[in-house]
Amino acid sequence: MFDNFFEIFYDIFIVNKAYKLMIEGLVYTLVIAVFAVLLGVILGALLAVCKVIPQKNIIAKFFNGVANVYITVFRGTPVMVQLLLFYFGIFSRSMRGFEHKALIIAILVFGLNSAAYVAEIIRSGILSIDKGQMEAGRSLGFTYSQTMMKIILPQAIKNILPALGNEFIVMIKETSVAGFITVFDLTRATRSIVADYYNPFVPYFTLAVVYLVLVMIFTFILNIFEKRLRKSDH
Repeated sequence: MFDNFFEIFYDIFIVNKAYKLMIEGLVYTLVIAVFAVLLGVILGALLAVCKVIPQKNIIAKFFNGVANVYITVFRGTPVMVQLLLFYFGIFSRSMRGFEHKALIIAILVFGLNSAAYVAEIIRSGILSIDKGQMEAGRSLGFTYSQTMMKIILPQAIKNILPALGNEFIVMIKETSVAGFITVFDLTRATRSIVADYYNPFVPYFTLAVVYLVLVMIFTFILNIFEKRLRKSDH
């Protein structure tokens, strides 16, 4: 079986150079994952702050409510449904004819979806900081927002960096559905190879191995990063 597997693999990926399609798909997958996580962290931080600010006035309550609705909607609906809704619905006309429409929508949707989860991660990080930190900042003359930006958030981000790293790893796997809106990611590239060579097992098995290797590499990097963070704490 494996002798036959390797023969087919060699024929498809080496002789016929199908590996080029996999590399192209890998680039798109990593681009989506990187920019989606960046968008998710930025927006997630804003949502987290909206959830933890003291609800002393109607404006604070409004933003808290918006954050709660946002998180509920994006965490409560499948990311593939969100992709289809944005691509075939919300941006079906406004971005018609745009060359990189599918890629931009994929980054946007995965980023918006990630923000809902990152917001809860950051919120838990903020709540893990001792309340005396906020009181100390206010006693020094800082406003609430200044204390949050200069004292609380830097400490919270350091505590949750491993969780944010895991979010990036999860994002790499989640992008496998981006092909449903024509993005030429790893999964869509593999589907193209299957269609060309009428052999689903070898390409899909290779795809699974590629995803596994990617996850293992980034997990290894994340573990090294966590160890350095622990050393810096000491």
